[in-house]
Amino acid sequence: MITEHHLHSPIQPPRRTLMGPGPSDVSPSVLSAMASPTVGHLDPYFLQIMDEVQDMLRTLFHTTNELTLAVSGTGSAGMEACVVNLLEPGDKIVVCTNGVFGGRMADVASRIGAEVVQIERPFGEVFSVEEVGEVVKKEQPKVVGIVHAETSTGAVQSLKEISEVVHEADALLLVDCVTSLGGMPVKIDEWNIDAAYSGTQKCLSCPPGLAPVTFSSRATAAMDARKTKVSSWYLDMSMVRAYWGGSRAYHHTAPINMNFALHQALRLVLDEGMENRFSRHYANHCALKAGLQAMGIQFAVADDHQLPMLNAVKIPDGIDDATIRSQLLNWFGIEIGGGLGPMKGKTWRIGLMGESSQSSHVLLFLAALDQCLLHAGYQLTPGAGVAAANDFYRTTITD
Repeated sequence: MITEHHLHSPIQPPRRTLMGPGPSDVSPSVLSAMASPTVGHLDPYFLQIMDEVQDMLRTLFHTTNELTLAVSGTGSAGMEACVVNLLEPGDKIVVCTNGVFGGRMADVASRIGAEVVQIERPFGEVFSVEEVGEVVKKEQPKVVGIVHAETSTGAVQSLKEISEVVHEADALLLVDCVTSLGGMPVKIDEWNIDAAYSGTQKCLSCPPGLAPVTFSSRATAAMDARKTKVSSWYLDMSMVRAYWGGSRAYHHTAPINMNFALHQALRLVLDEGMENRFSRHYANHCALKAGLQAMGIQFAVADDHQLPMLNAVKIPDGIDDATIRSQLLNWFGIEIGGGLGPMKGKTWRIGLMGESSQSSHVLLFLAALDQCLLHAGYQLTPGAGVAAANDFYRTTITD
């Protein structure tokens, strides 16, 4: 039962340092944008905001795709929007599954009656061009789905050569960019990606609630050639794009203030400069890595496949996953993530995304983890992690 006291209590969430797999820390200016006066979803001011959001997303996606917008919903809504618009019942999709989110893409496709063929790699590994090409040549699917940055494992997948073999088979390439967009290059046009989706709460450092998507002309042509209605009314791009495009036909009431927040978050990304932002993410990843290795903690992913914004590391033998994460949260206000699937209890996922990718966060986390591990009886040289990270910053980063 809600007591009168609880009913009238103001919402006062604790202040956290968000270093998990998302959400990331949010800039005060983005939070302020969310608190701006609400206008109507067809107000001329809001329509201008929509246009500017589209333009900034095109820049971030490195694309000229006309159909580029922010789906009203979290990153999973972006995934579902791409899948249900590109596939009809009976269509075949090859899904490359090497983590939780590849599996989720396959699940969505199966629910709408698509024929799903999964190729799998162990969590933390990536796909070769040859194995994807072999399956695509054999199966001749309409769509091939793959994850660029697998949030569950911390592994990044190269895409350009895979895109070539996908298109040789005349298939469409669908890519999950939820964790990569805004933290590392996502080159939609150069890599010839037909559809991609992301989320606001990772490297864009905006609260969860919108899902940037982009569709190539080949993808829109495939949607226009459908013989059946899109299974989801809410996510039907034939109607949603009319609202975001020239006719401004009413479809649904957009989350106006969330779009204000995304607009400001995208401005911050572009004001920083994308190359500067990518370099910042990579530098803080390297500093964290140096610090963890000095503490005897190893990454769960091979060096050439490690994501700079999502660091999956092996939990040392004899150390309890949940206890350390609880201590980090309760003693220091730091949130990190645990492993998923077969990595549950075996890895920690340490996020350095957007606003959370800061040297101060790296050093705070290493100092806090040092104390938690020492408290658990783990053998390490106190302060070694912080010292190694500081050495990296001192010898590598210049003004």
